[in-house]
Amino acid sequence: MISPGAKKPTRSLDHEVLRNFLNDYRFILAKTPQEKQRALELRHEVFLKEFNYEMKEDKSKKIETDGYDENSLHCLIEHKRSGLLAGCMRLIIPSIDPTSNFNKLPVEIQGDRSLNHETIHPARMPKLEQCEASRLAISRNFRTYHKIKKQNEKKLTDQNFTIEEENTFPMIAVALFLCTYSLAILSGKYHVFAMMEPRLPRLLALSGFHFIQVSDAIEHHGTRYAYYIDHMKAEQGMHEGLKPFHAKIREALEPQLKELLTIKDSSSVA
Repeated sequence: MISPGAKKPTRSLDHEVLRNFLNDYRFILAKTPQEKQRALELRHEVFLKEFNYEMKEDKSKKIETDGYDENSLHCLIEHKRSGLLAGCMRLIIPSIDPTSNFNKLPVEIQGDRSLNHETIHPARMPKLEQCEASRLAISRNFRTYHKIKKQNEKKLTDQNFTIEEENTFPMIAVALFLCTYSLAILSGKYHVFAMMEPRLPRLLALSGFHFIQVSDAIEHHGTRYAYYIDHMKAEQGMHEGLKPFHAKIREALEPQLKELLTIKDSSSVA
């Protein structure tokens, strides 16, 4: 499930904006409980407090979480100068245990009979090669700052962003997808599903990522649809101007993924 609120990247292929984005933000793969906690807290802030979705939460810790979080890679984008978390997203890896409650992707469970594509369906694909991008959440600080400033409303933080920093905000949703996509490829997960409102696939299409709709309407926190993209189409369709940007994101995440896998291997041996 992908949250609403992502802005249209009107300057998504502006090289100055892309360069500023790489300078202004840090790409993080959650490797510690504290980093994961930051993502869950932002999801609580966006999904539960702002959009009032009826979802699971831990009221004592003010986090939004579900059982899939244990089988997920969590991406975070942090604004370097302020230290604020701009957004987060997770990549769900299905369990290979056929008896597990998490053997199927959420899109397959929530979509149920709505998945109607003739050939594209998680059940027809190798379990080890599929994943689902979900829980895209962008902090309100990085979505409504112009509106808050214009209306002279109280800001959520005392942070004052420069015009150059504000110009990077529309790229956050695309950058989160690129983070998740990079981790999918680095993990050998070539079949990517997502359940989204139609406007997000349209936004991503502007950057050359053309998702295929594979379901009828699904009522899940509003009307959504299941979408699919494979690594070949994603690579071929990616706008040329985004390829160096994507390469930098992948370069930042690859050593972090290796470190995370090392930590997990050490834990399993212990």
